[in-house]
Amino acid sequence: MKLYFAPMEGVATYTYRNAHNEMFGGCDDYFAPFIVPTENERLSIKSLRDVLPNNNDVKVIPQVLCSSAGAFCEFVKKIKELNYDTVNLNLGCPSGTVVKKRRGAGALLDTDFLDSLLDGIFNNSDIKISVKCRTGFYSHDEFDKLLKIFNKYPMEKLIVHPRVREEYYKGEPNMKVFDKAYTEAKMPLCYNGNIYTVHDFENITYKYKNLDSVMIGRGAIKNPAIFREIKGGKKISTDELISFSNVLEERYLILLKNEDYTLHRLKEMWMYMMLNYPDEKKILKAIKKSNRLIDLNSAINCLGQIDENAV
Repeated sequence: MKLYFAPMEGVATYTYRNAHNEMFGGCDDYFAPFIVPTENERLSIKSLRDVLPNNNDVKVIPQVLCSSAGAFCEFVKKIKELNYDTVNLNLGCPSGTVVKKRRGAGALLDTDFLDSLLDGIFNNSDIKISVKCRTGFYSHDEFDKLLKIFNKYPMEKLIVHPRVREEYYKGEPNMKVFDKAYTEAKMPLCYNGNIYTVHDFENITYKYKNLDSVMIGRGAIKNPAIFREIKGGKKISTDELISFSNVLEERYLILLKNEDYTLHRLKEMWMYMMLNYPDEKKILKAIKKSNRLIDLNSAINCLGQIDENAV
């Protein structure tokens, strides 16, 4: 059973991934946040910076967000020059600006378009391709047709997040529709969605014993040690979370050369990590109101021990 870190846009960049691997480990592969190529636009070194081998001390799977086979092939050409042999196609991003361009979950709206897109991609690419998808745009009933299309192509694996686009990240994943993926998918299957604790992971892998892999996103930002814990390692502690934040602060300041940008990155991360402290409303408020790094650090240094029930 492989464990993957989901491509969390704006959080899980190479700086975060490297620090996470050094301090917590336990993850088999990290999926990088999506890159958006176009047929008429050359991919610059800047746009590829997050997946440059020299920037990554971990195994990374690049992810592409596109609406044409030509753009996909242009992306593959560039990452093969960087010695990558696998790529992930994002068919799940629910953002309105993404969807209106038929990218991400927007590609699921029109199954003829989706079939044509995948046909062009798989018939013109000599690289291993995995697909990360939702189970529909408006309704889970759409998944029957989507799965028939996915089963036509030689995917390395299908990563299924059992929510439709209209749900974004709200509510509970629809496990009934995931049952269908589990029984009918012809390729290796990866589960993604609402795994926040070791217990959540065990529930999924007990029910779906033949899963190829599990991907964790928000749950891994909340508890960076979740992969370690799944493998029997020690539980996360407040001291570790604060040390992790301090390491990232130092590295972001060097990389971004700006305290405000660094503060924004750390505050976004702490919005997830504060889920470990459901009763610390005053500290959460102080973090949100922080205008300087010193304010943020003052707030997090007041945290007590982690609530065992929260993790």
